[in-house]
Amino acid sequence: MTAGETEIAHERIDRLHAFAKEAAGEGQTDRAREYVRRARRVAERNRLSLPREFKRFTCDACDAYLIPGKNARVRLQDGHVVITCDCGTQARYPYH
Repeated sequence: MTAGETEIAHERIDRLHAFAKEAAGEGQTDRAREYVRRARRVAERNRLSLPREFKRFTCDACDAYLIPGKNARVRLQDGHVVITCDCGTQARYPYH
């Protein structure tokens, strides 16, 4: 894979992230899920890791784009941020 292809893949992932965020904000959850799935597929095919912000705001189980207070609950527990999706899946991230 060339540097140009990698750059194109990163740009595509960033655009799909923006589209997912916009669609989720408008209440179009199915469309947001499709954008999340496509971004993950682009990353897989090009062997890239997803950006941190993208990972933190998507559910690994149901591919939903998470909006705190709308379809996700955010809590702080003993040095961790715990994000719970509507599907019941929890993600834990450390903080200092």
